Amino acid sequence: MSERLRRWRMILGGQDADGTGTALSGVDARRDAALEALYGTESDRRGGLGASSPRVARWLGDIRGYFPSSVVQVMQRDAIDRLGLAELLLEPELLESVQPDVHLVGTLLSLNRAIPERSRETARAVVRKVVDELEKRLAQPTRQAVSGALHRAGRTNRPRHGDIDWNRTILANLKHYQPEQRTVVPERLVGFGRRLPSVSRRIVLCLDQSGSMTASVVYASVFGAVLASIRSLRTQIIAFDTAVADLTEAMPDPVELLFGVQLGGGTDINAALAYCQSRIDAPRETVLVLISDLFEGGNEAEMRQRAQALRADGVQVVCLLALSDDGAPAYDHDNAAALAALGIPAFACTPDQFPDLLAAAIQQQDLVSWTAANDIPTAAPAEGGQ
Repeated sequence: MSERLRRWRMILGGQDADGTGTALSGVDARRDAALEALYGTESDRRGGLGASSPRVARWLGDIRGYFPSSVVQVMQRDAIDRLGLAELLLEPELLESVQPDVHLVGTLLSLNRAIPERSRETARAVVRKVVDELEKRLAQPTRQAVSGALHRAGRTNRPRHGDIDWNRTILANLKHYQPEQRTVVPERLVGFGRRLPSVSRRIVLCLDQSGSMTASVVYASVFGAVLASIRSLRTQIIAFDTAVADLTEAMPDPVELLFGVQLGGGTDINAALAYCQSRIDAPRETVLVLISDLFEGGNEAEMRQRAQALRADGVQVVCLLALSDDGAPAYDHDNAAALAALGIPAFACTPDQFPDLLAAAIQQQDLVSWTAANDIPTAAPAEGGQ
């Protein structure tokens, strides 16, 4: 069989009308059977998977042997969505067979209250594996970006005479060298970094628990744990639906934090911002990151007014419509535009971009300019906005 016919046979699924006139054998046949069990006709799928936990566990083991990890994750997600297999994730033998990823963690968290005791430790092990992998990927870039931003924020360009860093001042002003006088004119003075207080910046992660935000919840929990380990930051994480839960005490262990989240339910952003506002004691030193698709179920007008009041108090506010690798989700365009009119950028952010975003916010940079410089599309201000 030519390679081209083989590929077409795999794509078309081997029904009588596929037109290839070819058959598969060996690994190709087993790979095709695994695909047919998921993507075939409804009757084929019942025969291939059905509601049997052992059968599904075998199928999960098969696809891990036949396909690369990225494809396995997509097929697992499709099996849960297309075949209604979410309830089977409550079985320990099935959980042991899955390829852990962020979306699977989100599914487990949505089933959290239904997980039986016999499966709970296995579920926690699956979540722990994903969290550990994310921390390994994200912790060092986050600590490096944030620590650097805190150090730079501690410098001053109007130092007292005894605090001038002459080496850096000369380097910063070499373009003003005067050959006739053989000297540099120091138009900009650079001071030694001020000794930072034990807590120099406050970070508040305000996290929407609605069902569409599952990946964002997972990533935010990991970032919260990393930020909690930076001594010169005071980090809080607030989760909300129609109620508000302060999960700050659980933040050092993101697995504990995630199992404290209740995905789904309604959304009251106004109540969440009100709680955050009550907990902010140094507005000009605070960065508030609202992670939400902005579909407000509470008082929309008050929510916008509260966001405006936070900005007026000096809080650096940014809205992330998503904190995930999946791109921008469906979101409330009117609320996003209203926030943009207040100078609060609203945009989707990938986990790899988040450390640099946080560094820019800590340094009190213009985040609208930051998103433009990084080619990140933001919500446009509403017409007539300020």
